[in-house]
Amino acid sequence: MTTTGSETVFLQPRLYAQRPGKLLLLPLLPSKKPLKTLPAEIWSGIFAFAVTGGGRVATSWAFSFLTICKALKDVALPALYSTVTLTSIGNLERFYERLFTADQKWDSIRRIPYSAPGRWVFDLDLSSLAFEGAKQALRLDSLLAQLFPLTPFLRRLSINPSFLMSRRTLDSLAQREGAINLRTLEGFSYFRSPSNIPDEDPFVQLLRRCPNIEELDIVGQGVDPSELELIFETFIIEDEDRPHSHELDSFVPLNLPNLRTLTLLSMHHSPVMLALLHSPLPSLQKLTLTPYDDIPYPISLSTKFITAHGQHLRSLLLSTPKSWPTRLHPSPVDLLQSCPILRHLSLENPLPHLTLSEKHPLQILTIPRPNAEIWPVVDKLSLQLPRLHVLRTSEVRKLKKGLSSRAQEAGVQGEVKEWRRRLMRRRIRVLDADWNEFD
Repeated sequence: MTTTGSETVFLQPRLYAQRPGKLLLLPLLPSKKPLKTLPAEIWSGIFAFAVTGGGRVATSWAFSFLTICKALKDVALPALYSTVTLTSIGNLERFYERLFTADQKWDSIRRIPYSAPGRWVFDLDLSSLAFEGAKQALRLDSLLAQLFPLTPFLRRLSINPSFLMSRRTLDSLAQREGAINLRTLEGFSYFRSPSNIPDEDPFVQLLRRCPNIEELDIVGQGVDPSELELIFETFIIEDEDRPHSHELDSFVPLNLPNLRTLTLLSMHHSPVMLALLHSPLPSLQKLTLTPYDDIPYPISLSTKFITAHGQHLRSLLLSTPKSWPTRLHPSPVDLLQSCPILRHLSLENPLPHLTLSEKHPLQILTIPRPNAEIWPVVDKLSLQLPRLHVLRTSEVRKLKKGLSSRAQEAGVQGEVKEWRRRLMRRRIRVLDADWNEFD
């Protein structure tokens, strides 16, 4: 008798032997222990790493995992739906139909609070969705208004700023179950409402329902010089000690204790900016803002915003989105005094003549491009920045290898090399827009 595994094995002689008996067969090697089953959480982590580790190429074959076995399919489906990136309105429609159909079939008998795959969606990225006209934008707005209630655990939402979401869609995002789970809102285009009262603004109402928000990115419509006179007539200039008293009489400050990164581009004044100005932001460390220092307060809130929230800032980026024609506004000269622990400062043209009465711990300074006119400003400022070790040029990139020495010494490249030669004496490196060091 011969068997496998851990059973006893006997060798038995022929049946007609004179003295039949059995011999015990002893194994020469120890028996192999069975493999332990991995928990579903580990398989889920392995699958998520396999899908995201290869970038876009990996997502093309990720759905093939669903055909291996049912056990792996149960693990793979939630990971596939956790991060959704859509690049066309047709894909978004099919995605919504999938979630809507699943929600119609769902019931609470299984004691699962929300339907699948809607409850699996954590990140929704629509930043690569190209704008194709008003009809497409209206269809997108309607789809999002119906889609948001089906994704209760949505944590990150990224949208192309070319699309403007209506009040209905913002209310759908704010009033749905699970609004408290939102962590990141990126690429939201903002159109200022006629009313300047913060509590009547849909973005302010959205932020009230999202106390755990960590990153907020809003792009405004800018300011047209032809409308400045109308803006001056609309706003009542009051004393700085009592700003906007009629708008903030019943305003309750927003509760955003976890907001770390804030971007307000092309926005000089808005109800949401006013609400953030008069709300405590204890965790704010990175601020990206379009400067409007030539427009006085309270018509422009940009300079006042830096002063109010600059005490805890580690990174301050002044940026004006490129448009035609591009309208550049000056920056305040007391930036370093308003931000005493700042580590990274990115300036916009025209460069301000920064004033500083004492040493500052700034480590990284970014300017658009070097030229002979602003060298005295940077030279004088660097003497008061003992920890400055990087000067970055945001609009200049290092030339590719193989070009002649004359090409590398001409124009902006030649000016960069001259700056590099001067700043090397102070142990300050000069980097290009991609953070590569110039040779």
